[in-house]
Amino acid sequence: MKAVADSSFSLLMVKSMATQKPLPSTPKTISSRKNSTVFPPGEQPRSSPLVTSPPIKLLTRVEQLKLLTKAEKAGLLSAAENFGLSLSSIEKLGLLSKAEELGVLSAATDPGTPGALLSLSLGLLLLGPSCVYLVPEDYPWQVALQLLVTPLCLVAGSAAFAASNFVSNLQKK
Repeated sequence: MKAVADSSFSLLMVKSMATQKPLPSTPKTISSRKNSTVFPPGEQPRSSPLVTSPPIKLLTRVEQLKLLTKAEKAGLLSAAENFGLSLSSIEKLGLLSKAEELGVLSAATDPGTPGALLSLSLGLLLLGPSCVYLVPEDYPWQVALQLLVTPLCLVAGSAAFAASNFVSNLQKK
C-alpha cells in the first residue's frame, strides 16, 4: 500500500512540475539603485532603446578627415593605378560587394572593432618575442620557426595596431 502511495505521490510531483508556468521573461528590478536590472539565468540582456548611439557615417568621416586627398598627396592612388587597381577595375572585380559580404565594411562601423584589433595586436606583439624566448635552439627547424614566427607576429601585430588606430579615428565624432 505504501509503495502505491509513494508512486502516486511521485506521479503527482512529476505532473505538477510538468504543468508549472514558465518564469516570466521580463526582467525584475530588485536593487535599490536606479536602472539596476537582474535577468533570469541564461537570458541575455536586451539592448535598451534609450541607450543607442547614432550610426557611424563612414563616408562622411572619410570626407572630414580628407583621407582621399592625403592618399593622393602620398602617391598611393597613382601607385595603385600603376599596379592595375583603378576605380573601374575595383567595380569590375566587385571588390566592394565582396568586402561587404566578408563584413569588412560593417566592421569599420562596429564600436567593438578598435578594441578587438588592439587586443589582437597586443597578443601578436607578445607572441613574437615569447616565441624566441620559449622555443629552444637545439635543432635547425626550431631556429627556422623562430625566424619565421617572430617577424610575422611583429609585422601582423603592428598592422593590427595601426588598423585599430585607423578605425578608432574613423569612428570618432
